[in-house]
Amino acid sequence: MSSAVSPLAPTSVPDMPTIAGVRLATAEAGIRYKNRTDVLLAVMDKGTAVAGVFTKSKCPSAPVEWCRAKLKGGKARALVVNSGNANAFTGKTGRSSTALTAKIAAKAVGCSEGEIFLASTGVIGEPLDATKFDGVLGTLAETAEAGDYLAAAKAIMTTDTFPKVATATVKLGKAKVTINGMAKGAGMIAPDMATMLSFIFTDAPIAPAALQALLKAGVEDTFNAVTIDGDTSTSDTLLAFATGAAAEHGAPKISRASDPRLKAFVKAFNKVLANLSEQVARDGEGARKLVEITVEGAKTKASARKIAMSIANSPLVKTAIAGEDANWGRVVMAVGKAGEPADRDKLSISFNGIRVAKSGARDPSYDEAQVSEAMKAPEIAIKVSLGLGKGRDRVLTCDLTKEYVAINGDYRS
Repeated sequence: MSSAVSPLAPTSVPDMPTIAGVRLATAEAGIRYKNRTDVLLAVMDKGTAVAGVFTKSKCPSAPVEWCRAKLKGGKARALVVNSGNANAFTGKTGRSSTALTAKIAAKAVGCSEGEIFLASTGVIGEPLDATKFDGVLGTLAETAEAGDYLAAAKAIMTTDTFPKVATATVKLGKAKVTINGMAKGAGMIAPDMATMLSFIFTDAPIAPAALQALLKAGVEDTFNAVTIDGDTSTSDTLLAFATGAAAEHGAPKISRASDPRLKAFVKAFNKVLANLSEQVARDGEGARKLVEITVEGAKTKASARKIAMSIANSPLVKTAIAGEDANWGRVVMAVGKAGEPADRDKLSISFNGIRVAKSGARDPSYDEAQVSEAMKAPEIAIKVSLGLGKGRDRVLTCDLTKEYVAINGDYRS
């Protein structure tokens, strides 16, 4: 966790309302560092529905495996998150740690172990001493309150420079429902069906299957459209919890994701996901530029996504942006290596609305001074037009600076 806040951090933090049926508490368990909160406990009321999407890494963490198995039950009573240790690549010891953590949490909350969900973030390959949760979780369960999402977000940070929270309210039937979310992530970011760690809470009465469908669809153009360094974590976990408490105020019980009454809710739900995923991009390790890459005129949306990700994950493109150099040649390189349909002689490229390349060559009106000035902005928009079809997509990333190397070179020191 850096002491210097990213220059791209949001200028304001939203007031996070309470959500009926959700209580939060944090503590210092000494997982890796001293004098900082590193454990979050969220306690949910009975009947809370849960949904989740996780990393597609073939080397998933023990908590990811635990959550996948428990997700089938569809119900949750508690979430335990720790920072400082990912409990990944820890073999039987890791599985034992998750089982012990769940046992301690279940006793503290008063529920079955199958209703406990877990997430860990931090160093890979080091055993997690789950005995450190003994006593801590019991105290947290007793002191948990309906509110401080900002403190909860701080407890799950690693190399993040600021806590990431978002909220939205929307009408569902006759009732107002709330959606609150938090996320952590700054490096090892190239989500695949999920995010780094992110947790969404709502009082809407939505059945597990419907919530799962909403979540799976919602990540595609939000968290799955963000990359910091092209590396997918072993621990990527995105969980959503719906307490259903708003049913007491007239919100209809939703059993199908296609229910037309969900239209406004889905829009608000996806807005929270998009807000959190952009904050992750803004907090990329060492980042000084937020970069939006739009690819249009591709054969398909999927093709546009692959090309956009090829550009976003290119170290040469990202270092050029860090140096405030509109080096379109590197963008051309990234388009060409993506393996997707492209025609060099139809390619056009622009930086912050200034076209630098057209029809496979430098734009005739190119002005180096004008483009150089535009590249000094903290937010850079790169647009690539392929001229082949109607496929379009957008991804977010950041520049690649010397500080990224410093942060990751010293990560275990």
